[in-house]
Amino acid sequence: MAETTILTKRRKPLFLRRDWYKKIKFGKGVKKNQKWRGAKGRQNKTRLGRKGYGARPKIGYGSDKSIRDKIGGLDFVRVENTKELTNLKSGQGIMIASVGKKKKTEIIAKANEMKLVILNKYREDKK
Repeated sequence: MAETTILTKRRKPLFLRRDWYKKIKFGKGVKKNQKWRGAKGRQNKTRLGRKGYGARPKIGYGSDKSIRDKIGGLDFVRVENTKELTNLKSGQGIMIASVGKKKKTEIIAKANEMKLVILNKYREDKK
């Protein structure tokens, strides 16, 4: 009897630029600047792959093909209005686009009515 295995994304190390902790422009406290840049120096320990110097992106860190480009194991569709909810297939989740509060509540209400999975849940605004 063959067992079915559910594939999940495995954790990867954070690929951070060399000396990221020293300067704001390299990403110290600014997440959008924490981008990988390959080490170029001749005697750079990160480039040489020495112990204790952080991992470098390499072939083999990628996700399995069957779970790539999915969130929580579901294919997702970006939704901007309630009309787009009617075109969804089973096994798809929705990502609500950058829309206003009024339209967002309409989409959430309709999605809950249709029993669809919302992948970017919004918390209720406290008044």
